[in-house]
Amino acid sequence: MRTRLLLILAFAAAVVCTNAVAGANIAHGVGVVVIDAGHGGKFPGAHYGGVYEKDLTLKVALKLGKLIEEGMPGVKVVYTRTTDKALGADLASDLQARAGIANNAGGDLFISIHANAAPRATSVKGVETLIMGETPKEQRYNENALYESNREDLIDMSDERTAAIVRAYIQNLQFTYGEYSMAIARCIQTQYTKAGRNSRGVKRQLLRVLYATDMPSALTEIGFMTNAQELAYMKSDKGQNEIAASIYRAVKEYSSYVLETRTAEENVATPGSEPEKKTPAAAKPEAGSAAKADSSAGKNAAKPDPKAEPAGKKPSKTEKTGTAAKSESAKESARAAESAAEKPLRYTVQVLASAKPVPLNSAQFRAYRGQVKQYRSDGRFPYKYGVGEYDSRAAAQRKAAEVRKTFPDAFVVCCRGTQIVKK
Repeated sequence: MRTRLLLILAFAAAVVCTNAVAGANIAHGVGVVVIDAGHGGKFPGAHYGGVYEKDLTLKVALKLGKLIEEGMPGVKVVYTRTTDKALGADLASDLQARAGIANNAGGDLFISIHANAAPRATSVKGVETLIMGETPKEQRYNENALYESNREDLIDMSDERTAAIVRAYIQNLQFTYGEYSMAIARCIQTQYTKAGRNSRGVKRQLLRVLYATDMPSALTEIGFMTNAQELAYMKSDKGQNEIAASIYRAVKEYSSYVLETRTAEENVATPGSEPEKKTPAAAKPEAGSAAKADSSAGKNAAKPDPKAEPAGKKPSKTEKTGTAAKSESAKESARAAESAAEKPLRYTVQVLASAKPVPLNSAQFRAYRGQVKQYRSDGRFPYKYGVGEYDSRAAAQRKAAEVRKTFPDAFVVCCRGTQIVKK
């Protein structure tokens, strides 16, 4: 009888513990956080004052992981490395392996930790966080860096085919998790500022490790090793603790933002209405930008359009026909969106994005000719083509590993029916 009672009590305790863990998971907007300590092993990164970048990044990564595990119960922390080791034979494969670890773990957030260097300007200091993307300024930086030192951590955009694929991927980010990458980057920079660090802002860069990850991703530069003051701070236990704490607070704020956004989307009462997204204070754009936009809009609204038709003029027959066609097209788009909203969220491995429809049996699809499905989205490349459909991101990522043998730039996207959607 006593043995039976002990078993019952043990079972009850297990149920309580399981429910507690489940409750903790529900309380967070992220379930798996992947922490990448940049460099390692035979790829030491920057080296100044007897200190290696690979050692700084590992110490901060481990401290960050411990903070998340202790402060966010139920959230799983995955490290790309916990010791001083390389993950590939060359730097390109090393970076791909880091992304592979994150993808196979089904990560919800990827944070890569690095340290900066400016050998020709030792007074330069501060922290910055990078997300995947490109502007003309970053494009020039990319070209100069590749020309000067053949940096393998950057994607070489000099090849037209590679550039077209990468830019199509960047275009697709706004429909998957681009806004979330920007949110975590802004949260990190704001927390750095609150801790008294000099913020160099959020920047877009064509980084291989971010390009290969199928989740919101950011790479944060924790300071300049070429600045004696910052190097002393980064190699001190106090400095490493403060840096890790700043990133940890950013992860917590980002997690709350994701949870609020998801809850708002699930609680929309009116079909077809757009859920209100609460942007975390740290993730908001610079103050005044909205006011400037409103002011600009007001000025433009006050000016009469010289090409506008006089008031009271009746539309011509052609105009009526065009208006009716547009109205019908809008109705069709609304019906398609409404139909897609009723379908379950799934995942596919995107292999191609195009401005025009591509036949499903086109030779462009190579080994997957006739096995792809066409999807639609907004933007310059509205036609997307994916291989397979899966109920979970992890399953799609396993398929992506196979597909990348044929399409190295394939990645996972969310879909509902034939629509590519944000998650």
